[in-house]
Amino acid sequence: MGILISPSVLNSDLSDLAGEVGRISAADFVHLDVMDNHFVPNLTFGLPVVERLLARIELPADVHLMIEDPDTWAPAFAEAGARSVTFHVEASSAPVRLARELRKRGARAAIALKPGTGIEPYLDLLPEFDMVLVMTVEPGFGGQSFIEGTLPKIRRTRDAITGLGADIWVQVDGGVSRTTIGAAAQAGANMFVAGSAVYSADDPNAEIAALRELAEAAYQG
Repeated sequence: MGILISPSVLNSDLSDLAGEVGRISAADFVHLDVMDNHFVPNLTFGLPVVERLLARIELPADVHLMIEDPDTWAPAFAEAGARSVTFHVEASSAPVRLARELRKRGARAAIALKPGTGIEPYLDLLPEFDMVLVMTVEPGFGGQSFIEGTLPKIRRTRDAITGLGADIWVQVDGGVSRTTIGAAAQAGANMFVAGSAVYSADDPNAEIAALRELAEAAYQG
C-alpha cells in the first residue's frame, strides 16, 4: 500500500478535460467530482461526460459521487470504466449492497464521509469497502481550507483497518497541499486528492512529486 496521489480536475480547465488529465501523468489516478446541485450546492458533470473522458485517457479514474440516490446511479460509473467509485454514506440507503454491486462491475467500492459524519457506525462493515474517503472540507466546492478537526477521524479509521489486517485505502479530499499533506499522512491517510495545489502549480507533475515525497516521509499506517 503505497502513497497515491489523485488530482481533482475541479480546478482545471473543464472545457478541455482530456488535455488537463494529460498534464498530470505523474499521478496515480485522476479524481472526477460528480456533483448534482442537490446533495451539494454545485453542479459539475455527469455520466455522459465521464464516459467520453474515460475513452480518451489512460490514467485510471477515481470517481467521487456527490449526488442524491447513488444506489441507482453509481453502478453505471463502474460500467463506464471507472477504476474506483466513491459514494456518500449520507446519500445511500444500502451502502453494503451498493458496494457489492460496484465490485461486481469491476470497480473498487468506496464510501465517503462528510466532516460531521462519524466512522463508528461503519467500522464493522469495513471489509465490504476498498477505500474510505474522509472529507477534510465540506463537499461541494474546491479551494477550501483543510479542517484539522478531521485528523482524529482519519486516525480512528486507519487504526480500525490495521486491526482488521485489511488492505483498505484511506483517502482525504479537501485543502490538501504541501502544508497539510504531512498531517493527513501521519494520521494514516495514504491516498490524497489535491486539486488547487496541483492545477495552480506551474508544473503539475513536479507538484505531484513534491506532495508524494512529503506524504511518504510522514505516513504512519
